[in-house]
Amino acid sequence: MRIILILLVSLTSLTHAETKNESQAKTLVKQKIKCNMTIKYTQLPEEVDTLKEFLGGGIFYGRLRLNSFIFNPKSVGEDHFAMGAGGSLIYKSAIFKSFSFTSGIYTTQNIWHSDIAPSTYRSGKDTFSRYNLATDGSYNLTTMPQNYIEYKKDKNSLKVGRFLINTTLLKSNDTKMIPNSFQGAYAQIGAVPKTKIEMAYITKQKLRDHESFHHVLAYGDNPNDEYAKWSENDDGGMHRGLTVSKLNEAGIDDKLLMLDIKNRTIRRTTLRLGVTSVPDLVSTLSLEGTYTFKAENQLKIKPSIRYVKQFDDGAGAIGGANLRNDTRGYSDPNSLESSLIATRVDFIKGAGSLRLGYSKIADQGDFVTPWRGFVTAGYSRAMGQTNWYANTETFLIRGDYDFSKANLVSGLRVMMRYAKEDFDDNKPAVSSDVDVFTMDIVKRFKAHPNFITKLRTAFVNQQNPVQNSDGSYKKDPSYHEVRLEMNYLF
Repeated sequence: MRIILILLVSLTSLTHAETKNESQAKTLVKQKIKCNMTIKYTQLPEEVDTLKEFLGGGIFYGRLRLNSFIFNPKSVGEDHFAMGAGGSLIYKSAIFKSFSFTSGIYTTQNIWHSDIAPSTYRSGKDTFSRYNLATDGSYNLTTMPQNYIEYKKDKNSLKVGRFLINTTLLKSNDTKMIPNSFQGAYAQIGAVPKTKIEMAYITKQKLRDHESFHHVLAYGDNPNDEYAKWSENDDGGMHRGLTVSKLNEAGIDDKLLMLDIKNRTIRRTTLRLGVTSVPDLVSTLSLEGTYTFKAENQLKIKPSIRYVKQFDDGAGAIGGANLRNDTRGYSDPNSLESSLIATRVDFIKGAGSLRLGYSKIADQGDFVTPWRGFVTAGYSRAMGQTNWYANTETFLIRGDYDFSKANLVSGLRVMMRYAKEDFDDNKPAVSSDVDVFTMDIVKRFKAHPNFITKLRTAFVNQQNPVQNSDGSYKKDPSYHEVRLEMNYLF
């Protein structure tokens, strides 16, 4: 708590200091950071007529980044901290005959950390690579998650290489030091009025704490590598029973197909269709709709509903119904068929908003979502939580307030969430029920438009101890966490 108070005092001091320099604010900003810490380019290279202009007409985008984490668990693991310093340098070429290219190098140097085993880290593990640490003792990571050629004509584009995606189930999830990225081909089609169509064929993925690209849907299990589990897809939403050796034995080459369509043809309505498929393993269909009511006194009410169906195309027979290979309590231990229903309603007025969210996972198999787009995101998922295990029910309430819009404190936004997660007590491999409270504080500075800070806290507490059928108890998943991020763009 003392740390949080010190950080808040520091942010307040910066706020008072900036008022003296607002007139000196820079007018040229090449890029901006969204609230989820992803980059939006506000200045892009132009189209040129000659090869000489193409070679010299690009733009460099720089980002300095500092991320620090403090984690205090109650019973699982031990207290630890980590701090990553680094950033990225991205080059976008000019456009010549509709072609261009983008290359980006990212680095994270873990400059301050606990002296604990790599497997013990939970918070802050994406400030370094656990595989690199275990194999050569290195806390540093440098990689190129973006390196692609793009063809763009009118409202249509095609990228080939390594790139970032942000759709329903595939996301860059840029909340640590290095984003999640994909390798393959990615197309956007904008020719249909009021419709955005995205398609992709993904051959490889690179998670945030990996230096090289790896399998899309295969868990490492090389018997000659003691740390193979961290060499392939080891995301928290990954199924650990879908191992490289098992897929090789079945003759399955895991590649991912994606289609995402967003349509706004109906007035005040957004409809979205998402499809992902890893042939011979698992497929997912997502349907979503949002409608906006405009009430009196400038109040907006936005109800949304999402339905997701997971189809088992063979993965269940290979890995089982549970992501952690413990199928006790599952109605069909060899099936990953599942579905979920999620709803929310947003009340928005002026600088403030309130969200009520709910999700319910069918009592079938767990959802497989290792591509950093989460089926409950935006509805019931709170910071760092995995609430898509079978027969899980979650209630969420979230409040946002933008002090800048209210002309109270320039550049300050606060968001708080409370989630009540009800897991299945009869499944030993899933968590016991927890209450989750999170708070985010984002501060921007008019005098320094390229600088942004973000403070995040999470308090997770077990509701009641849960006894398994064999007399043992589920581990207490309670923990407290503090994250502080600073960014400077140039």
